[in-house]
Parts: sequence; C-alpha cells; structure tokens
Amino acid sequence: MTRRPMLRHRSWDADGSLAAVVVLLLPMFGVLMGLVVDGGAAFTARQAAGVEAEQAARAGAGAVDMAQLRAGVVQVDMAQLRAGVVQVDPVAAVAAAERATVAAGHPGTASVAGGVVTVHVEYTVPTVILGMVGITSLHVRATASAVDVHGVAVGRP
Repeated sequence: MTRRPMLRHRSWDADGSLAAVVVLLLPMFGVLMGLVVDGGAAFTARQAAGVEAEQAARAGAGAVDMAQLRAGVVQVDMAQLRAGVVQVDPVAAVAAAERATVAAGHPGTASVAGGVVTVHVEYTVPTVILGMVGITSLHVRATASAVDVHGVAVGRP
C-alpha cells in the first residue's frame, strides 16, 4: 500500500476581516449620507434666501412716496422717467426692504444706490447628520437687487 502525500489545505483566516471593512466603510457612508441630506437642506435654504432677498428688494424698490412725488419734493430725473425707472425714497426703500426680510423670518440688510435697492440676507441652517462629525450648522447667504420700473416699453417710438 502506497501512501499518498497529504495535501495541506491552506485556509486563510478571514475572521474579523468583514468587521474591519464595515468599521472602515460605515463612517464614510455616514458622511456621504450627511452631505446628501444636509447639503440638500442647505441648497434648499440658499434658494429660499434668494427668493426672500428678491422679494424684499422688490418691496423696497416700490417705496416711492406718492405724496412727496405729487408735491414736487422728490426729484425725478426725466431721462430715467422716460426709461421707465422711478426714483425711490432711500429711507422708505430701506425700511420697506428690511420689513420684508423680517416678515420672511430672516432679518437682512438693505441699501439704496442710484435708485437700485440691494438686499442681503444671511443665516445659518442646522445640520441633522453632519452634526455627528462636528459640523453643526451651514451658513447660507443671498443678495438681490431691484429697480422700480413703471410702464411697458415695446420697441422704440
């Protein structure tokens, strides 16, 4: 009887290798999920801040004191009037724009330069998932400008 040589089966010890992969990949998936969820919330908040700034700028641009305009106290540049641009009252425009930002829930700042009302809104959005890695909030800001225009000009006379 001949003896066959025994083949040694080498078995790789895989105990714990799956746990190591899970331990390494799980935090990366958590951060990726945080970027998707909290990044989406920040993107939505950025769009909302832009809409708020635009609405506040339009509210400020419409702040023409009609009584002062009729009384001749407000100076109207005839070239701008022919172009459809009405001069706004800077104090009333800033007040109206800032009131609109407060009403929207995120107080902002407004300024008037050359009949153009510019509104700046900024605030922070709390994070849901990224807070686990130390990012507790994301900063959101938006700026918009508006000019009061009256009438519709079609073509050139």
